[in-house]
Amino acid sequence: MQEEFLKIQNELKSQITCEDSFQMQNLKTVAGVDLAYWKQENREFAVCCIVVLDYQTGEAIEKQQFHDEIKVPYMPGFLAFRELPLILETVKLLQNQPDLYIFDGNGYLHPRHMGSASHAGLLLKKPSIGVAKTYYRVFDAEYTEPEQSAGSYSDIVINGEVYGRVLRTHENVKPVFLSVGTGISLETATKIIQHFVTKESHIPAPTRLADLETHIARKVITEN
Repeated sequence: MQEEFLKIQNELKSQITCEDSFQMQNLKTVAGVDLAYWKQENREFAVCCIVVLDYQTGEAIEKQQFHDEIKVPYMPGFLAFRELPLILETVKLLQNQPDLYIFDGNGYLHPRHMGSASHAGLLLKKPSIGVAKTYYRVFDAEYTEPEQSAGSYSDIVINGEVYGRVLRTHENVKPVFLSVGTGISLETATKIIQHFVTKESHIPAPTRLADLETHIARKVITEN
């Protein structure tokens, strides 16, 4: 299984683009994507929630969810294969197809640049961004803490290549870990994430709302 997954990642990674594939003035809707897991007896389940927001107003215009059993065991570096079946099924439910996806997780910040944000973005043929709350250490690389002011950042550079960015969205609050999925530059991704940060949270609104939805959904599903 791992050899097959590795082959797929190596075949797909050449399709990743770290340049903008769209004009910012044409960006109307953005989706936040997150998953929550739980176990029942010896079986593992997850729910994927997608929240679509109006880029200008920040208003949530649609919410969809899909849950199912997870059949792929956890293997470091291959998380996308656990998440993609649910993500793709949830996308099918959307009435408003977003112009861009933001995933709670990583994209280019991955040993083969194939985190869930990159893999899903390629399959969906949409620009994508990964934003993680915790640091995924690739090749044991450390990162430099950015300054404490809001908007400060430091790039995660491994073997001379920029894999991602450590972005402090609120003053004196722990940073988020931003990486390109595909179809977007790191600079534009940074602007979009900062655009969606509100005073309520240092996490951008699309993935914050998706995260809240997963907790609600998981509670409802497991109690029924």
